[in-house]
Formats: sequence, C-alpha cells, structure tokens
Amino acid sequence: MKTKQDMRKEMKRTLHSIDKITLHTWSREITEQVLSLPEWMNAKTIGITISGEYEVNTKYLIEKAWESKKRVAVPKCHPKTKTMTFREITSFSQLEVVYYGLQEPIEEQTQEVLHKEMDLLFVPGLSFVTNGYRLGHGGGFYDRYLAKYQGNTVSLAFPKQLVEVLPVEPFDLPVQKIVTNTQVIETHD
Repeated sequence: MKTKQDMRKEMKRTLHSIDKITLHTWSREITEQVLSLPEWMNAKTIGITISGEYEVNTKYLIEKAWESKKRVAVPKCHPKTKTMTFREITSFSQLEVVYYGLQEPIEEQTQEVLHKEMDLLFVPGLSFVTNGYRLGHGGGFYDRYLAKYQGNTVSLAFPKQLVEVLPVEPFDLPVQKIVTNTQVIETHD
C-alpha cells in the first residue's frame, strides 16, 4: 500500500485537475444534499472548517446555517499543542488568514464553543473510504478532537475523493456520514 504522504500528494493532484466550474457545481449540489439531512435540520450549533480552494466550498453551508439561525463554530488550530478549539463566527469578516493560507477565527472577535455544545461536526479530509475512515491533511488535529467529541459527524467529499482503501491507524475515528454531490453514504452498520 502507498504511504499516506504519497496518497495525499496524489489526491491533491487529482483535485487540482478538476476545473473550477465543476468544483463550484459539485459544492452547490453537496450543500443541497446536506440541507435535507436530519442531523442538519436538528442541529442548533455546527462545527465547520472554512474551505480551501480545492475543497468542497463550505461558505454556502455557513450562509445557510446563519439564515436558519444556527450557531456556526470554526476551528482555531494551536500548532504548539497540536490541538484545536472552535469559535463562533457571525460574519466572514471575523476571519483572518494564518499559516498555509488557512482562514481562522480572530480570537478577540469570537467566543469559544465547547465540543459538547456542537450538535454536528463537519470533518474535513483529502480521501475517504465508504466505512467512514478518512485521510486528513496530516496534522492529526481532527483525530485528537474527535476523541472527545460525542455529536454527529459528517464529511463532505467530491466523488473523486472516495477511494477503495486507506491505511487506518488505531487512533483513527470514522465519520458517521459522507455526503457527495450524488449520494449520502451511511458509514456505520
């Protein structure tokens, strides 16, 4: 089996080869799929990342969450401790660009949201297998966070991000659902 590093590089190349219009269309379709999930409809507070250029665009979902009066919490990474906390944003202006071009909440303008306050957590990843395991970006931030998190977990993926096999480590935790533009995959038995 390929190394995780090789798999990450390969998937990044694949994602970069998809044209922007297709990515935009797929992101819109994925958003529509999410809006019909019971986990979404029942959630009062969601945890969600601010997407990068070649990821499922989460801004649509964030706007829909605000429209339906949900609290939106986005992650703030703490590289020294390899941990992250979530902070509530009420506007995209409360974000700043940090390392690697990632957007994170500005601490002075936002309040921390504890993991037990979030009903639904969107877990990012580069590649996914249909049993819910994922290949992340390699920092381990989400694996550490998921160890404490008890709520619902969903990952958003383009069809090309679904793969046959991934190396699974003992500390890896699967997500409950994976939503693509064409299907909602229930990952647990």
